Amino acid sequence: MDLLSDVLAVMRGAQPHAACTTTRAPWGVRFPPEDAAGCHVVLEGSCWVIPSGGPPLALGAGDVVFIPPARGYALVDHPGSPLVDFQPSPDAPVDQMRIDGDGPATSTLCAAYYFDRDRGHPLLDDLPGVIRLPTRVGRHAALRATIDLLGAELAERRPGSTTIVTSLVDMLLLLTLRAWFDEQASRTTTGWATVFNDQAMISALRGIHAQPDQPWTVERLAALAGQSRATFAKRFATLVGRTPLAYLTWWRMTVAARMLREGDAPLRVIAAQTGYTSEFAFAKAFKRQFGQSPGKYRNEKPL
Repeated sequence: MDLLSDVLAVMRGAQPHAACTTTRAPWGVRFPPEDAAGCHVVLEGSCWVIPSGGPPLALGAGDVVFIPPARGYALVDHPGSPLVDFQPSPDAPVDQMRIDGDGPATSTLCAAYYFDRDRGHPLLDDLPGVIRLPTRVGRHAALRATIDLLGAELAERRPGSTTIVTSLVDMLLLLTLRAWFDEQASRTTTGWATVFNDQAMISALRGIHAQPDQPWTVERLAALAGQSRATFAKRFATLVGRTPLAYLTWWRMTVAARMLREGDAPLRVIAAQTGYTSEFAFAKAFKRQFGQSPGKYRNEKPL
């Protein structure tokens, strides 16, 4: 099981949106706080990203910037330029945007990733307000190749482009996060950057993610990790931010929420697949997590 892919898949609320933008100074685009994360790649020229509550960051050609969901921000040619709101086409997964001016030109790739706020993962909570990956020769080859392919597809729409772009946008997100976690792994001793490089924790988390229906105990998870119960429990809580059983319960409820929103399986089936021996026990745990019954949660699923 690929833990990062699994986490992002269960959080997905809608298909990603991509846009190729061409702007000439002065220009500015405001991205309001919402359930979407943003990823931007500067193809030509330069610009600034202005995060909500943070200082402006200069971006040059080749730089990649990622902003987690629910954090408003703006892209501008220079701090102080007038802003317009970004308004993606609701029925088009791929868009074009132009802002004409008299100054220097900037071209960017922009991607929006929509997540269900009810299924937010602590992995995203662990991210800083802005992730910036500056262009460096010889670094992140897979990410750079994906950017080149995505740029080519957006520049010239051909048969199959919509499906190709959607797949490449997903790759852009995964490779951006992977590159950042790889860079952080040598700088920190806590958080998800460390989790992804700790085989003992990965083994335990894979067990939880792959088989949430199993009657997991701290002892069983510690055995998967190849550690003593006390050592495992302490390290898991330090790195993941929750105790093993708290994370297990949370993941079970997250999986259940996805099943309720995306399918029509009976409650007894969902309960069994998430480790509960009765609908009553499942419904009680679900209401404690989401503040409403599974049935009400299902009936409120987006159309």
